[in-house]
Amino acid sequence: MTSEIHEGPLQGSRTLDAPAKVSWREKRYERRRRRVWFEEILGWILVPVIILGCYWFLEVGLSALGTSPAAIMEGIEAILATL
Repeated sequence: MTSEIHEGPLQGSRTLDAPAKVSWREKRYERRRRRVWFEEILGWILVPVIILGCYWFLEVGLSALGTSPAAIMEGIEAILATL
């Protein structure tokens, strides 16, 4: 049976070339991926800046009123101690 099979050189299969034009879904996926990376990097930069800015604003505001966070905490502890 095997003598009837012709075993010649292997023929290569055709190669699939990438399409010359990118579809709108692939473009949308790339835009979303870039935006997610940009937002992630922006978040790592802006969140610490916002937290430090809030702390600085609190310090400046309390200094303008003539007090400090430590003095406020001592006052709250004194109120709680009298209860």
